[in-house]
Amino acid sequence: MFSPANIRKDFPILGRHNSSNNQLVYLDNAATTQKPNAVIDAISNYYKNNNSNIHRGVHFLGVEATEHYEDSREKVRTFINASFAREIIFVRGTTEAINLVASSFLAPNFKPGDEILITTMEHHSNLIPWQQLAKKQQGTLKVIPINIDCDLELSKVEELINSNTRLVALTHISNALGTINPVKEVVEIAHRNGVPVLIDGAQAVGHQPVDVTGLGCDFYAFSGHKMFGPTGIGVLYIKNEFLGKMRPYQFGGEMIKKVSFTESTFADHPHYFEAGTPDIAGVIGLGAAIDYLIGLDLNFVKEYTETLTTLAFDLLQEIEGVEIIGNPLNRGSIISFQMKDIHPHDIASILDAEGIAVRAGHHCTMPLMELLGIPGTTRVSFSIYNTEIEIEVLVKGLYKVKQIFS
Repeated sequence: MFSPANIRKDFPILGRHNSSNNQLVYLDNAATTQKPNAVIDAISNYYKNNNSNIHRGVHFLGVEATEHYEDSREKVRTFINASFAREIIFVRGTTEAINLVASSFLAPNFKPGDEILITTMEHHSNLIPWQQLAKKQQGTLKVIPINIDCDLELSKVEELINSNTRLVALTHISNALGTINPVKEVVEIAHRNGVPVLIDGAQAVGHQPVDVTGLGCDFYAFSGHKMFGPTGIGVLYIKNEFLGKMRPYQFGGEMIKKVSFTESTFADHPHYFEAGTPDIAGVIGLGAAIDYLIGLDLNFVKEYTETLTTLAFDLLQEIEGVEIIGNPLNRGSIISFQMKDIHPHDIASILDAEGIAVRAGHHCTMPLMELLGIPGTTRVSFSIYNTEIEIEVLVKGLYKVKQIFS
């Protein structure tokens, strides 16, 4: 039975109290999620019992570590419904995944006058790599606008794509607004025009089922730490047909077959993109996080966090002076808001004193904030271990903010 009370027991950090002895109310899940015992134990077990480098060792520790590592790759493949294990590349996170595509896929054939299409709501990690590539190679970065409700203007996608467009890159769920983008429709439009698509799935994987085959996307990037896994590990899905069209991202050990002083031949995919000793413990921890999520059932996770988000949205609207930023047709478990005449950092500081962890600032979406005409927002984001009682604590904390500033 899906029970938040039982789930909370799996996350030891949720029992913490702050210096004022207020119990932690963790509402900063869009920044990073907390880790269940299953993930902590998997990482600890690797270092205690299987610690070894992978793929090259013939001793039993090396064999065990390699099996655990590659088992996690298969878990990722199944989890996002990729067709082949070689389509799953382990990286440090979403940011490195996007930089890999920029460097290995787009840059080698990007010519002056070529264009890249992104959206107004992109995180800096899905903006700056394309911006810098376009500047360096005399291309153009184009931006799909959003409407007054902070939904993507889908009709503009077809208008902005042309014969010079080399890639469409967009977020699945906005980390600043909570907007769930119609990514499948964008993929269909782009593919009709012969343009590949990269999706930043950092806020989607772990919150709802993701099927890269069903979406039809060519690249999909996400981070382990936003889905109960460790920091410093992430995944880049590369559709099989693109693997042979990309240069190595880095050079060194692990990604080679044969080396002389004059020539090198490279390993097959996915190791072609995984130079050097990887974050073995991180990959094993990510596999444990996937096992944990599968045990919960992502459809239940999605339904439960939607219920929490709706409750929070309704209660926040009742607080005089609170303005929720955006009212998209489909919202993830993220709400950004402002309070009249009160800076987001002040809100977050007062809430912190009450034990409530939220995020305040521009959320690595400075161009979006500039467009909205605001310096930043206070953001709350929910996960499976949050409760209705915690939302009530949040609301009480916001009334205290108002009282202090009245």
